Amino acid sequence: MFQNSVKYTLLVFLFAISCNAQENSSIGISIDDQKVEVDPKQNLASRDSEFCQVILAAEQTEKYIPLLQGQKVGVVTNQTGIIPTEEGDVHLVDHLISQGIEVVKIFSPEHGFRGTADAGEIVKDGKDIKTGLPIVSLYGSNKKPKDEQVKDLDVILFDIQDVGVRFYTYISTLHYVMESAAENNKKVIVLDRPNPNAHYIDGPMLEPSQKTFVGMHPVPIVYGMTIGEYAQMINGEKWLDKGVQADLSVIPLQNYTHETHYDLPVKPSPNLPNAQSINLYPSICFFEGANVSEGRGTEKQFQVYGSPYLKNMPFKFTPKPNEGAKNPQFNGEVCYGEDLSQVEPLSEVSLKWLIKAYKNNTKQPFFTKNSGAFWIDKLAGTADLRHQIEKGWTEEQIKATWQDGLEKFKKTRAKYLIYK
Repeated sequence: MFQNSVKYTLLVFLFAISCNAQENSSIGISIDDQKVEVDPKQNLASRDSEFCQVILAAEQTEKYIPLLQGQKVGVVTNQTGIIPTEEGDVHLVDHLISQGIEVVKIFSPEHGFRGTADAGEIVKDGKDIKTGLPIVSLYGSNKKPKDEQVKDLDVILFDIQDVGVRFYTYISTLHYVMESAAENNKKVIVLDRPNPNAHYIDGPMLEPSQKTFVGMHPVPIVYGMTIGEYAQMINGEKWLDKGVQADLSVIPLQNYTHETHYDLPVKPSPNLPNAQSINLYPSICFFEGANVSEGRGTEKQFQVYGSPYLKNMPFKFTPKPNEGAKNPQFNGEVCYGEDLSQVEPLSEVSLKWLIKAYKNNTKQPFFTKNSGAFWIDKLAGTADLRHQIEKGWTEEQIKATWQDGLEKFKKTRAKYLIYK
């Protein structure tokens, strides 16, 4: 048993070496006269690897603490801005203060600093109880930091866990933070985090006429980039107002590729409770633009869908108020639909459930409006998807119309990638 333990320890050691090796030649060692070869270029940080642990940018304090010393710092973060340690998770803000960094204020995105507010709920400014620092909401009276909110800063540090989907609003917050920083000559440092949906690129491109806070850039719904890479694209493509560019630095991840499997240790928002919901989110979120519940007010948010008007569907649930859904759609009504909590993980945007619900709907209108506009058009980034479904197009026919835009985007994307 001891001998087997030694073998395993040596193998783990070899794999750890190969995670960081820079040479092209293999590494060899003999175990029981059998030579084990390890290729340093092998992608061990793959979706099936157990050996190469992703090292977050926030963990690499030696790379960003020196950049913050002697500076007045504003931190854009929420409940996901944690640093894992042997003693447990430490929030980035607490860590910065412990290192003597002068943190002046915190900026919080949608859902607030603690990540408990409903989607779309206005979040007010406040004060962090633990540190006493002022919290400036970027999902309240203003989504872009005002000049007076950044004038007393030297550096803005951005650390938020994203999920790699265009209508997930943290990248819109990133845009406005970078824009304000550029206009006020402030430096921006992004601490990169993995994208759990980085393993594919899919969806229709955003058209300029559909630009809103749930879609600000000409990218597909799933764009296959970390938030650090995305920040570089915002800057490089000059998408900020009047083409200004931020003084941007990205602290990269270690042992990471776009194929790396990474389970988020903290919910990125109240209605994405697990890996299944995050994987289904790009496909199920379309129901926010329809007369269908996507599971808010249940324990399976973005893992079920249904409505009172799909009565020939096999699954039923009743939405009730809970964290992140104080007044869910169809509150207290029995909804009929499907349970997707056990479906295999997706590597594409799926339209089959939206099309099925449309065909089985018994009450019009199916697609709903928000402030006079069809909300699904804002989510899809185009009115074409709604029109195609209404005309009875198949999923294959619809997705064929996305391909030219996706190919053009991939060429743009390639210029800003940090990881394979």
